[in-house]
Amino acid sequence: MIEMIDLEELLKIPYVDSEHPPAVSPDGKRIAYSSNLSGEWEIYILPLQDPKQTRQISQGEGGKFAPLWSADRQWLYFALDRDGSERFDIYRYSMETEELQNLTPDTPESIEPEFDLSPSGDRLALISDRTGLFEVYLLDLKSSEWHKASQLPYPACDVKWSPDGKFLAITVTSKGQDYYSYLLNLEDGSVLEIGDTHGPICARQVAWSPDGSMLAFASDLKGFYNIGIYDLNLRRYAWLTSGKGDKEAPRWSPDGRKIAFLLGQGAKNSLAVMDLKLRETAVCQHEAGIYARPSFAPDSKTIFFVFENPRNPPNLFQFTLPDGKPTVLTHSPGLESIQERLIMPQEIFYRSFDGKDVPAVLFKPASVNDSTPAIVYVHGGPNWLTQICWDGLIQHMASRGWVVIAPNYRGSTGYGRDWQLLNRYDLGGEETKDVSAAVDYLLQSQLANPKRIGVTGRSHGGYLTMTCLTQFPERWACGSAVVPFLNWFTAHANARQDLQHWDLENFGDPELDKERYYARSPYFFLDRIQAPVQLICGENDPRCPASESTQAYQRLKELGKESEIYLYEGEGHLFLKRKNVIDSKKKQIGFLARYLES
Repeated sequence: MIEMIDLEELLKIPYVDSEHPPAVSPDGKRIAYSSNLSGEWEIYILPLQDPKQTRQISQGEGGKFAPLWSADRQWLYFALDRDGSERFDIYRYSMETEELQNLTPDTPESIEPEFDLSPSGDRLALISDRTGLFEVYLLDLKSSEWHKASQLPYPACDVKWSPDGKFLAITVTSKGQDYYSYLLNLEDGSVLEIGDTHGPICARQVAWSPDGSMLAFASDLKGFYNIGIYDLNLRRYAWLTSGKGDKEAPRWSPDGRKIAFLLGQGAKNSLAVMDLKLRETAVCQHEAGIYARPSFAPDSKTIFFVFENPRNPPNLFQFTLPDGKPTVLTHSPGLESIQERLIMPQEIFYRSFDGKDVPAVLFKPASVNDSTPAIVYVHGGPNWLTQICWDGLIQHMASRGWVVIAPNYRGSTGYGRDWQLLNRYDLGGEETKDVSAAVDYLLQSQLANPKRIGVTGRSHGGYLTMTCLTQFPERWACGSAVVPFLNWFTAHANARQDLQHWDLENFGDPELDKERYYARSPYFFLDRIQAPVQLICGENDPRCPASESTQAYQRLKELGKESEIYLYEGEGHLFLKRKNVIDSKKKQIGFLARYLES
């Protein structure tokens, strides 16, 4: 008999934030990071000589992320999102007085958590849409005055200060799904671009060399992401890596002799370190899973990173070159009692409607028969992928005896540029067919009962949940859409400038492409739905506004369709409060189980 793992027990297991990098102090003695250990996302400081003396330095409502040390180690900066609206404030914590100061009070506009401190410590480089466009601003920490630094043709999404303080490396979301990186000279206002005679190339995740003469970056110009090096003096770039598999997130060692990066291998990756003189690459040997946010200690030998897999929540690790074994620095209380019962998935491919092979991650319980329920679990993005990583919801589903298949449909990252761009101007089209084709795989492999297959996803995955329910209504027993959008017209009109830019580049103009906007909006086809529908949304969601769900729910009720909705106050696209995470996922599982286990 299957022993079900309690969902709340799984969701209460704390872990380290892997979306924003931890920060190693300039002297290498401490590392700051964000964790939900207390139930809220807080900032912690871990002394590397004695990790047991780790202390929490923030408190109160909201999520705190992206810690950053000042060069003199007197201040620790971080970003705080109080209500899920992604209108971050930037705080700093005094290591001497232990006082917190909000550096951006009374700022109603969006401020991104990607910010940087000048080497002299007197200014912050911030990304904000205070004029309606996402631009880079410089905030003088003495006068509190703002000055707009950039005026680029695309929305800014990242900024890095050069070691000498003379340049800003600004990354923008540009044409299609590319990222361009520009180098702004703060002395004369001139702008360089990472590119060639034909113009800028896709370049993101830039990292300055310690002497400021070069930048490492990741680019998929050749089909997969590879690491390039841009020489500021020669004003040209050269490739450090080549071949298939994404090489991303380059980080220089402080001595300038090595670069650490992530080496993608489908739904998992590894941590690699290249010796720039010998052109030899060493790979960190650890379990299969996902590495993230590598950074060097000042000794250029120790590397810190976040690691996770389906049996281990994200935690901080370190290893020392050349052949040290990774050691864990943080822990997840509550994991030990259930870890052995957690399932590791398989990476598979299945055939889609047009013969293309769709990569997917498959969680298969030990016992499967012709009455087994199954879930098609759809990732968001769409520029994202389901990886071999921690997901308490999936583990609970599998412990109930459900098969879970997570398609990396066309448009997903991790499998090359060609696969990623296949859904451009076709969102909600063939990617929906890819997701639906997972049902064919389940049935042909005798992994599920055809009357007990549900679909669920969040964000773009919530959108695809609804396109599946409207385009292939007969295939589903139920569908749960979490923070979805359903109406391209209203979703675009209510979106921020950076999101509108992405829509225009990848889906078209709502006026010029009305037919596409209409045909791919499940809101207009809710009458086709045959299965019960659940909608879950956040009050302050700036990406998929709650109105997308509420207007759809009202229409579903008018049509007499079986449906329910849950709107969480004080939450955004990513729920920040653990109580709401637990409550929403309990409601999600309760809804799915009602129709899959009956």
